[in-house]
This record gives sequence, C-alpha cells and structure tokens, in this order.
Amino acid sequence: MGDRDTDLFGDNLTYDDIKAATERTSGHIRPVTVAPVVPVAPGTVRAASEEPYELWYALEFMQHTGSFKARGAQNFIQAHREAGTLPDAGVTIASGGNAGLACAWAAQQQGVRATVFLPSTAPAVKIAKLRGYGADVRLVGAEYAEALKACEEFAASSGALASHAYDHALIAAGAGTLLEEIHARIPGLDTVVVSVGGGGLFAGVATAARHHGIRTVAVEPENCRALNAALDAGGPVDVPVDSVAIDSLGARRATALALRAARENDIRSVLVPDGEIVRARQALWDHRRVAVEHAAATSLAALTAPCGGYRPREGERIAVVLCGANTDPSDLVHPAANQD
Repeated sequence: MGDRDTDLFGDNLTYDDIKAATERTSGHIRPVTVAPVVPVAPGTVRAASEEPYELWYALEFMQHTGSFKARGAQNFIQAHREAGTLPDAGVTIASGGNAGLACAWAAQQQGVRATVFLPSTAPAVKIAKLRGYGADVRLVGAEYAEALKACEEFAASSGALASHAYDHALIAAGAGTLLEEIHARIPGLDTVVVSVGGGGLFAGVATAARHHGIRTVAVEPENCRALNAALDAGGPVDVPVDSVAIDSLGARRATALALRAARENDIRSVLVPDGEIVRARQALWDHRRVAVEHAAATSLAALTAPCGGYRPREGERIAVVLCGANTDPSDLVHPAANQD
C-alpha cells in the first residue's frame, strides 16, 4: 500500500470501521446463512470432551466468489470510489486465489480493471474463475510472497491501485461485517472459531467480536502458523509454510493488524495437523454434503481433533466459520467407500 492510501484510510482497525463497512457493502454482498448442528453427533463433528455444547456453522462459502473475501474487496473498492482515488489503471492484487477472485468480482461490479498476480501453485479452478470475471491473470513464483513482489512492481510502474489479500484496514473491516451478521443471527453467541492465514478475516472478526463480548478462536495449520508464531515471538516473524491449506492459509508472516487484534481481544490461538484438516473436510462432505476448501475445514478441525484444538465448555454456544469453497471436490471420498 502506498502512503496516500494509508493517509486516506489509516492503518488501524476499529469497530467504527466495521460499522462503516457494513453500511457501505449492504446490498452488495450476500448475508451469511447460519445453520445449527443438532445434535453434535459422536464420531463426526464434536469435540473430544463429553460436555454438550451448541454448535452452529456460518456458511460463508455461499458468499459471492465462494469466500468471505468478497466483503473486504467490495469495501475496499467502494471506499476508494467514494474518495475519488480509483485510477484509470484499475486495481491490482496478489493472492493465493480467493482474494484475487473477490477483487476481480468487485472490480467488475464497479466497472474497474483488475490485474491479479497468483503463485503458480494456485488451484486451476480459481484461475479459471478469475478469468471468468475478466481479470488479467499473471502467475508468478511458487509462493504468495513472490506474487506479492511482482504485484508491487506492477503497481509502481502502471499506477494501478494496489489492494491486498489481507493487510489493509478496509479489507479487514469488510471481513468483520461477517461477525456482525453472525452475532445478529445467533443470540447469546459465546465463541466464534475462524481459520487464519495472513489475518485479515481474523482481525476483522476479532475486532467485531470484542465489541460484542464474544471470544475468538484463531485456528492455523501446524505448518502454516504465522499468527501463532508472532504471538510467541512478540512480533511478526517469517515462518515456513507447508500444508494442505497452503493455497489460502500460506502467508509467511502475520500482519501487525492481526497481531494487534490478537493482543487486544480474548483470543485463543490453536494449531491443528493437516490430517485433522483433511478429516474435518471429509466429515463435512460425508454428513452434510458440504464441499469446502481445506482452509474452511481448518476452523472445524479445532473442535474435532482428538488432541489439542479447542475444548468447549458445557453449554457454550459456538459458531464455526466455513469461509470458502473454491475447491476441486474430486478428492472427497464417497461415504460408501468408508464403510466395511
């Protein structure tokens, strides 16, 4: 982001930002659907503890473009349009896939050009959808960091407005509108469980959750633990990334925005192994006929993992955010194949 962008919109995140994003994006995004999971069946999607608790799914994978990212992208572009800061060169973004999809979609909605940089590891399904939104797609490097560098160079040379997959208050505030809707739909909510990559969704959700007195559980793969490592180190640090969820949760470093939200709010940072992410994703397909991407299953794995994870209290009311479904479902096993 350039200095001018920071001067206009700031680099901090407050609940007022989320309220403004809620007003700005109303009518442009799909309100989240929440679904109760009753009963919490043993052996499927309940925690290892025996105490009963109330579980809800927030079905954000039904959002425009297939993920929560549409919220932040719509807020970002609309805010710049209102401020008169959308250049003729359009917008550009580096993304593992979902943020690029959202940026391209929001740009198309606003009649703006979009140039999207992705690592070569991005799923083909996301690349195809990007081109369907009319984006100029450029594949660079094997990791998000390499695509980001190319995007920054393009923005500097072309004059395009650089958006970001997660590191911007407007992006995080847009993501925070999701918690506003969940809170309105689930009275008495105690806890929201959300997967974390770079931290935009987490920062927005945690900031809104704090305002409403709701606990946030931040879940990361064991080998993509940017936020968890930052909390341990006392500041953002680079981490190796290696996970089945790397296409969405593969940020090497958590943002200062996310770390600030983690320090200021009632946060539990949880790590889950890839095997449990895969198992949670399969369970959603087996028992709910829901095909989500691994990043979405990561949040659920915090409750289903037999060791570690998050253990609910008796009577706790919990919402698990299923954040995206831009996935190839061909690797999901038919339930009959699991039967003896």
